[in-house]
Amino acid sequence: MAPVPLPICAPPPRPRLAAPPPSRVPLLAVCLAYTALQLLAVVPGSPLGWDETVYVSQVSPQAPAAFFSAPRARGITLLAAPVTLVTTGTTALHVWFALLSGAALYLAFAVWRPLLPSPVVTTAAGLFAGLWVTLLYGPQVMPNLWVAFGVLAAVGCFLRCLPRRPADPLAAVAGRAYGAGSAYAPGSAYRTDQPHATGLPYGTARAYTTDLPYGTARAYGPPAARTPGGRARPLAGLAAAAALVALMRPADALWLLLPLAAVALWRRAPLVLAVLCAGLAVGGAEWVVEAYVRYGGPAARLHRAGEIQGGFGWHPAFADQVRALTDGRTLCRPCEGAVRRPLLALWWLLLPVATAAGLFLARPLRPALAVATAAAASLAVPYLLLLGYAAPRFLLPAYALLSLPVAAGLVAVARPSAVRPDAARPAGGRPGRPAALVLALALAAHLAVQFAVLDRVADRARESGAAFERVRAELRRHGVVPPCVVTGYEAVRLGYALGCASRQVGGHDGSIEPAGLQAAALTRPVALLTADAGPPPRYARDWDEVPLPPLPGTPELRALLSPSTTNTPAERALSSPVRQQPIRKATSNHPSTG
Repeated sequence: MAPVPLPICAPPPRPRLAAPPPSRVPLLAVCLAYTALQLLAVVPGSPLGWDETVYVSQVSPQAPAAFFSAPRARGITLLAAPVTLVTTGTTALHVWFALLSGAALYLAFAVWRPLLPSPVVTTAAGLFAGLWVTLLYGPQVMPNLWVAFGVLAAVGCFLRCLPRRPADPLAAVAGRAYGAGSAYAPGSAYRTDQPHATGLPYGTARAYTTDLPYGTARAYGPPAARTPGGRARPLAGLAAAAALVALMRPADALWLLLPLAAVALWRRAPLVLAVLCAGLAVGGAEWVVEAYVRYGGPAARLHRAGEIQGGFGWHPAFADQVRALTDGRTLCRPCEGAVRRPLLALWWLLLPVATAAGLFLARPLRPALAVATAAAASLAVPYLLLLGYAAPRFLLPAYALLSLPVAAGLVAVARPSAVRPDAARPAGGRPGRPAALVLALALAAHLAVQFAVLDRVADRARESGAAFERVRAELRRHGVVPPCVVTGYEAVRLGYALGCASRQVGGHDGSIEPAGLQAAALTRPVALLTADAGPPPRYARDWDEVPLPPLPGTPELRALLSPSTTNTPAERALSSPVRQQPIRKATSNHPSTG
């Protein structure tokens, strides 16, 4: 009897497991590397700059507060206060800001993880963190980089808060390439043959579906179980980020508001616009109150700020920005002369082209990237078209936002499937190696240029700090000790280093009359610093003249010391061993300058 064949049972289907979310490790690695580079290349031996000294003096017990002019805002002083109230050490302060900026870099770019693929976000963070100006200002007590972090987080939270509707261009960001039914596996193309959800806000969507084929389960999009209350976190983030921007630089906050308000009105999102305006109002409240107390109102303060900055008008500053970048100048005012190293600014000249290419190549991400680009353009307008001088730090907010479309373009070339769901995978399942290799070499050359400029700028700052220390020691030897007053050339930095008040009798920082200096000279040391050989002012014509060690760009520096300035042996013992300079009476047979 023939054997009866047994029925063949099909193997059970493989379980549909959800893949883990994209790792946060690459972004964390970029931020840790950014922090480490600051601590190794910028912080050691770095002195306080002029603007830094103004900000730090507002919250430091080392010296009386320096004059706080109309364009400034006090937000950055709040970040410095936890350290300045404990120690007066400059290194501790710069280490604190290096650590804070590394954490802020991660938080600002992490906001974009629900909106953009992880490779794009990580690449953008690396591009922005690799700029010499970003590395230089990371440990410094300056507001511009913190404005950049704030606008980056604000725009990301803003997009995540917008309500989505079917057939909405902005909804394509999370609905087409990253919808609830769209998924990808590492190294493979996105799947878009599953339905996607609509009608819920951005940022409520980090779902890991189980109804997709095995190994393709990473998905962006709002799950059905999430309620509209899922917008609470992005809305809170939007308010906090907007408040940070306004707290640091209220004028930049207004330029940020323009494009975001336009998008909110177009999308009919009154709640999002209200939260954005509320955050800006809270952050700018202190500036407005101070404007009424000291200037008579915000309009008067803005007018005074315009006077200090040379007036607002049609002043294209594209060439000035190129000069500042190629020479490694932190401030280019006045900005004249030929561009000496044009290749060092090649990345800046190519930035608009790279941005346009990113918008073209990363089609599914285009709506979100377009909003970021519009915000960057708005923030750059006053510094490229309306201001008569340049400083690389002014454009940090624009660089932060533009890093996103540039990174999207680079990733689209090196790994098309990471940004375009319909992109065909290369043979062998790997990205095109020639394109990836060319991009890697170009990025390596770009980073080499950035680090070369950073090294030159950091060395220049250390040399300047050493020169200021020599002048400080010489003034201390001649009896300029607290309580004291320093006026004239570089009075802010030297006054703070000596523990003295810094006061000026004229100019943008005028804070005292000549009669006030004469009265102060009767009871405490007063030092007038001058870098020219002209006659002394009337109130100092009988003061003692002391030659001082030179400062960078100032070979002839001298101090006029009031008669109340002492020079006791005890004070000499406190100072560094610097060669004693001869003291002579200031000439008084010249016409007075008043």
